[in-house]
Amino acid sequence: MNSVFEKDLYRYYGEEGEPFLKRIFRPLEIKYIALFRKANMCKFKPLKLLYMLRLKRLSDKTKIQIPARTNIGEGFYIGHLGRVIIHPDAVLGKNVNLGTGVTIGMENRGKRKGAPVISDNCWIGTNAVIVGNVKVGSDVLIAPLTYVNFDVPDHSIVIGNPGRIIGKENATADYICNRV
Repeated sequence: MNSVFEKDLYRYYGEEGEPFLKRIFRPLEIKYIALFRKANMCKFKPLKLLYMLRLKRLSDKTKIQIPARTNIGEGFYIGHLGRVIIHPDAVLGKNVNLGTGVTIGMENRGKRKGAPVISDNCWIGTNAVIVGNVKVGSDVLIAPLTYVNFDVPDHSIVIGNPGRIIGKENATADYICNRV
């Protein structure tokens, strides 16, 4: 657990690590990620239950809703405190950035029934919505206020509602810092 959370912290603070005062007064989004990692990785059922109860309480405070069973890779980054909702069946790769108001949800019927799979090195902007059994490739930037219910190839920018794909090498360069 520690090495995964250390990689999450690296995304926030880089090589110098977490400053001493930040350890004492951690921002709530980092507290949430730490507790999520504990609840997600704990194998001892009574302790896991305790972590999940604490996660629920912190979720009520932060408005971040990421169930403990969600599969999220290392280097996870929530940009700002505020509403973030991720379906428990969604899969997120490593080095994924989320802005405030992001929803990653499930479609309950039709050809895209299911939850999204988001690959490595993706930047998802404020109030973006990704729904359905779709695959978002690596090195993808999803612009703020974008609605995605379709597959997105690697090295792309998605913008608008309905979303429009623009191919671009290094789409997340300068957006995702301190990659692990």
